[in-house]
Amino acid sequence: MRRIQNLSLLLLPLLIIGCTTNKEVDLIVYNAKVYTVDSAFRQAEAFAVKNGVFVDIGSTESIQNKYNAKESIDALGKPIYPGFYDAHAHFFMFADLLAQVDLNGSASFDEVIRRLKVYQQANPEKTWVVGGGWDQNLWEENEFPTKDSLDKYFPNTAIFISRVDYHAALVNSKAIELSKLDSNENVSGGILGRDSTNRLTGILIDNAISLVSRYIPGSDERDRLLSLRKAQDSLFSVGLTSIVDAGLSFEELEQLKKFYQQDSLKIRDYAMIAGNPSNIKRAIDDGFYETDRLSIRSIKLMADGALGSRGACLLDHYHDAPSRGFLLHTPEEFDKVIQTLAASPYQVNTHAIGDSANRLILDTYGKHLKNGKKRRWRIEHAQIIAPSDFSKFAKFHIIPSVQPTHATSDMYWAEERLGSERMKGAYAYKDLLQQYGKLALGSDFPVEHFNPLYGFHAAVARVDKTGFPQQGFQIENAITREQALRGMTTWAAFSCFQEKKRGSIEPGKDADFVVLEDDIMTAPAEQLRAIKTLRTVIAGETVYEY
Repeated sequence: MRRIQNLSLLLLPLLIIGCTTNKEVDLIVYNAKVYTVDSAFRQAEAFAVKNGVFVDIGSTESIQNKYNAKESIDALGKPIYPGFYDAHAHFFMFADLLAQVDLNGSASFDEVIRRLKVYQQANPEKTWVVGGGWDQNLWEENEFPTKDSLDKYFPNTAIFISRVDYHAALVNSKAIELSKLDSNENVSGGILGRDSTNRLTGILIDNAISLVSRYIPGSDERDRLLSLRKAQDSLFSVGLTSIVDAGLSFEELEQLKKFYQQDSLKIRDYAMIAGNPSNIKRAIDDGFYETDRLSIRSIKLMADGALGSRGACLLDHYHDAPSRGFLLHTPEEFDKVIQTLAASPYQVNTHAIGDSANRLILDTYGKHLKNGKKRRWRIEHAQIIAPSDFSKFAKFHIIPSVQPTHATSDMYWAEERLGSERMKGAYAYKDLLQQYGKLALGSDFPVEHFNPLYGFHAAVARVDKTGFPQQGFQIENAITREQALRGMTTWAAFSCFQEKKRGSIEPGKDADFVVLEDDIMTAPAEQLRAIKTLRTVIAGETVYEY
């Protein structure tokens, strides 16, 4: 009997230790307002992270009682969301622009010239000066500029400056000379600007752009990586943890693979292959590429150009010009390439702005796509849709991938291009949401600013940074805050086949999250754009802290 009592006394401490020993984790975040963005849109106070994934979510008391952590973060009551996901962006273009002349917001062509002069004075060794971001719609005389002023001030330096949408560019005579551009050359799916005497004006639209851009000296690999890392830091500073790189060349894709293999980049990148009828075979032969941070399993096609440069393909003439825009390839070419891709495992994501381009792509998707619900093909932008075509997103299970700040950037002049009747089907995000049930939200940076809260604000309030217009632009197509948050987290992840890995704060998913200084779900609309990111975390690692 005494032996049993002694044994019990010996076991008692072990039992006590066994009952009170907590599980070891890498990180606990507590005292927070956690928006899980799960299916029920539940809130929590704390979570635990181990090996880069969420292992538990709950109250502060329950998480702290169950786990010991190497690191703990008191969120001080601040709101936490899944890491923001930009569903349509241009990482390389943004990185390149950081080393070029930023012309965004130029109020006149004279201001463009001034910025170019400043850049050239700081970089006198450059034989090419490259920039981007000008928009003639912001100028008093909102016509395309010509090369004459560029020739006057830069006679011996090649100038190449992209319009804000990157679907038009202006070059000077030196750039034309170096690229051996012929004024009699015709371009399929593009325009070489000419005056009444058939002289080149320097304007290049869509497929004409590459006639000059291919002669611009490229960055070496080291400079490219430094630019990408600088761009990445900017994205982290606004809470972005994942992006969709909407259309990269094979050379750029190979660079990305190398950079990620060297652990030189941290942001999660869903990279689309820039596809055209001539390179699809190589893409299919190469097959998917999947790592924890880089995914290549989709093809980006380009149906038409942009509304601002009148390259969007419309069913009827522009309201302010005798033109319907144009396709970048023939309908027959699109039919053939989409048929080929439908027989492959690749996701297809097609840029379509005009109502004619959207109709063509939707109908061609519908013709060839089998099991559309499983394939998750996308229309990028879905900017202008004819009334009879909205239902095709539901019928063929096509994901609308839209950029809310396009609506508030274009609203000042879009009706001039389209007329009031056609505007009803433009930037119609709520109508598109009702068809498919999800929206993938992005920014299209550097066409628009990379801050996802600008897109969130535009989506829910339909106003610009000044609060204009007072009642909201086509406010009937505003979406709710919950829908907007889903669009930049879990729905964006779904559009990239990643909803089981990221996009919400749930056990087993990547521990990507963002801490903001104020709650975007309750803050006044006019304050949304100014809310700061306090911390950005990828796989449990803090990559930005304010």
